[in-house]
Amino acid sequence: MDRPFCMTYNMVMKLKKLAQTLDDIRHENGDEYWYARELFPLLGYQSYRSFKSVIERAKEACQNSGQLIHNHFAGVRKMVKLGSGALREIEDVTLSRYACYLIAQNGDPRIPEIAFAQMYFALQTRKQELIEQSAEEIERLVSRRQLTETEKEFVSEIYKRGVRDATDIARIKSSGDEKLFGGLNTRQMKRKLGVKRAVPLPDVLPSVTLKAKDLATEMTTVNSRSKSLYGASVVKNEHDENNESVRRTLTQRGIYPERLPAAENTKRIESRHRRMQKQLAKEMIQSLPDGSES
Repeated sequence: MDRPFCMTYNMVMKLKKLAQTLDDIRHENGDEYWYARELFPLLGYQSYRSFKSVIERAKEACQNSGQLIHNHFAGVRKMVKLGSGALREIEDVTLSRYACYLIAQNGDPRIPEIAFAQMYFALQTRKQELIEQSAEEIERLVSRRQLTETEKEFVSEIYKRGVRDATDIARIKSSGDEKLFGGLNTRQMKRKLGVKRAVPLPDVLPSVTLKAKDLATEMTTVNSRSKSLYGASVVKNEHDENNESVRRTLTQRGIYPERLPAAENTKRIESRHRRMQKQLAKEMIQSLPDGSES
C-alpha cells in the first residue's frame, strides 16, 4: 500500500492510546463495565450534559435490539471531592461493553474518537491487527465526512457572496481541483483515476488529499467572509490561490496529489463497516449469558 494511504504515525499512536485509555477506565465486578462520566471526555464530548442525550439514544437502541436496558445501563450515585475538599453526590451510569458500543454507534461519527470507539468496543475480543486495520479506514472516513461538512459551509458562504448558480459553484470547485492537481480539473482527475463520472472524486481520494482539499476549501470560506469577497470570479480567484498554496506545501514535501492512485471508495468502506458492526453486535448479544444479561 502506498504510504499516503496509510495512517500517519501520530494517528496510529493516538488511536492506540485511546484503546489503552479505554482499557484503563474499565472496571470489573464479576462483569466488565465503564462509568459514563469517565467515558464521555474520551469520546470527544465537552460536557456530561451533552453526553446524556447520546446515552438516551443508546438506551432506545438497546431496547430495540431486544435487550433489557437495566442490564446494560445502571444509574448510580457517587460521592466526589470538590476543589474545596468538600464532598458532593453526583449521578452516573455504569455501562456494559454493549452499552458503550451502542453509545459509540449513536455518537457523531465525524469525531475520530467516536468513529474509533465504534470499532473498539465491537472488536475488543478480536485480534489487534483487525482494530488497527479498521482504524486506518476510519481515518479516511472521518476525513471524507469532514470535507463534506466543510464544502457545505463553503457553498453556504459563497451563496451570500453572490455565487448562487450551480454551474458557477461547480466551475469554482473544478478550477480549485485543477490548481491542487497540477493542471488536472475534476473531470480529468476522474478519468485519470478510472472513476465513473457519477462517483464524487473525494470518495476515492487518500486521506492526505482529502485533508488538503478540506484545508483549501476552509481557507476560501474564511477569507471570503473576512475580506467581504463578492462575485463568482472573485471567489474563484481566491479558491484558486488557496489550492495553489496548499499544493506548494505538499509538493515541497514530495507529495504530488495527481500521482497518488485511487483509494477504495469510501461508500464501499462504510457499507463494509455497517455489515461488520451488525455482525459483531449480533455476536456480542449472542455471547451474553441467556442472551439478555451483561
